[in-house]
Amino acid sequence: MKKFIKTHLLTIIGATTGAIAGYLYWKFDGCNSGSCPITSKPINSSLYGALLGGLFFSIFSNNKNKAI
Repeated sequence: MKKFIKTHLLTIIGATTGAIAGYLYWKFDGCNSGSCPITSKPINSSLYGALLGGLFFSIFSNNKNKAI
């Protein structure tokens, strides 16, 4: 478990940051009518933010899979 966390630390930090940012986006600028699929509920905004944050931060990871 420690090796997994150490290997994917940037992705975990990115997902956490993205989830917080998604929640804050819903809280301060979310869709009030309920017709917006991503920003109508806080869980949707948080999950979408976590996905995007994890993907974005994983770009900066030094872990390269070497194919043999």
